[in-house]
Amino acid sequence: MNTEEFLNIMNTTEKIKSGSETHQYMTKLSFEAMRITSVLNQEYHEPEEIRKLMSKLTGREIDESFRLFPPFYADCGKNIKIGKNVFINSGCHFQDQGGITIGDGTLVGHSVVLATINHDLNPSKRGDMYIKPIKIGNNVWIGSNVTITQGVTVGNGAVIAAGAVVTKDVPDEVVVGGVPAKMIKKIHKC
Repeated sequence: MNTEEFLNIMNTTEKIKSGSETHQYMTKLSFEAMRITSVLNQEYHEPEEIRKLMSKLTGREIDESFRLFPPFYADCGKNIKIGKNVFINSGCHFQDQGGITIGDGTLVGHSVVLATINHDLNPSKRGDMYIKPIKIGNNVWIGSNVTITQGVTVGNGAVIAAGAVVTKDVPDEVVVGGVPAKMIKKIHKC
C-alpha cells in the first residue's frame, strides 16, 4: 500500500478493521507524523521552516500566508488540507485519518482537538475504527479548547465558543457553544 491508496480508502470508507493492511499503513504514517512533529515541536523555527515542516507532514504545499504556533500534533498528517490565511495556535491535536479540511481565513485557538475517528462500541471489536471527515469553512473562528468530532461540517463565518464540543454540523455565520454545542446566536454583518 502507498499513501495515495491509503488516502483513497480513508476518503471512501467508513470502517477500518483493526489489524487490517489499512490499519497497519495508518500506524506507519502515524510514526512518520510523530517524527516530523517532534522536529517541529522541539526547537524554535522561523515561519518559513514551519511551513516546510507542515508541507512535509501533509504532503501538500502550504501557502506562505499560513501561520502556526507550535506545539502541534497530528495522528497521520497526510489527510489535512489547509487553505490560505489560516492561523493555528499552540497545542492543537488533529486526528486526521478521516480527513480534515480547513478553509481560507480560519483561526484555530489553543488546544483545539479535531477527531475524525471513533471506535466500535462492542468491546470485542473496540479496535475497529469508524472514520468521517471534518470540514471547516472559510473565515471560521474556533475558540480555545474546542473539540470537533467526526463527520462535522462547520459553515463559513461561524464561531465556535471556547470549550465547546461540536458533534453536529454548524450553519454559516452563527455562534455555537456548550457541551454539546448549540446555537447561541446568528452573526449579523454590519
